[in-house]
Amino acid sequence: MSTNTKINYIEFPAADLDAAQAFYEKAFGWEFTDYGPEYKAFNDGTMDGGFYKAAMKSDSDQGAALVVLYSEELEAAEQAVAAHGGKIVKPIFSFPGGRRFHFTDPNGNELAVWSE
Repeated sequence: MSTNTKINYIEFPAADLDAAQAFYEKAFGWEFTDYGPEYKAFNDGTMDGGFYKAAMKSDSDQGAALVVLYSEELEAAEQAVAAHGGKIVKPIFSFPGGRRFHFTDPNGNELAVWSE
């Protein structure tokens, strides 16, 4: 398999870029680079991505891809999301292969976190 076709970068819309940065820094420890009023890049320790200024949101109910994060401490991740302004939309549940929860960030983007 070719190594030049792996997912390398992901972007999310955000009406409030500062709220996105504050949430992901506090809840998950992501690092950000500010590129002006329309864009903020992030690194989660493994992958790079960014938030672009837009009133839209990424929602799997509307057909968006669901981005799933991994955590060795699922309950702590769920608590961090709730404590820093995220909304738990599907509390921890089991699925084949592990457990996960879904949340929306302060801009309404839906993501999930899973663990074994």
